[in-house]
Amino acid sequence: MDRARVSWRDRYPDEVTCVRCLEVYDQMMLDRLLWCDGCRRRARARASWWGWLGGVAFGLVLAAYVWLVIKPSDLVIGGWTATVVAGMWIGSKVARELVYGGMRFTNARAVEAVPPTTSDPGSASSDPGSTSPDPDDLE
Repeated sequence: MDRARVSWRDRYPDEVTCVRCLEVYDQMMLDRLLWCDGCRRRARARASWWGWLGGVAFGLVLAAYVWLVIKPSDLVIGGWTATVVAGMWIGSKVARELVYGGMRFTNARAVEAVPPTTSDPGSASSDPGSTSPDPDDLE
């Protein structure tokens, strides 16, 4: 008996809302956490910026450790400088992945996301001028 393989995509409709930017996309344009390509790129860019801050902080701690604990001689100062720069680069990569993983784990809506407006005739938000029904009409 040959059973069809079930995919996680089978549970969703053809058009799905990206949970990050709240835009509607074709199901094939989103990943498993329902993020679109643009949101993944923007999250990677934001995580990269935070990663470099983490890398610089790690590099400063490493430089303080080398300067205060190891106390290098003037003869090999270039090697220690290269060690600190490499530590900054590796620290930035690790911090970037940790920040990006945290963004994906929390799976929160982006700050710049704007919820779509509904255009249903019966919805309260279809007419922006009316905030509540007239009390005289309810009687």
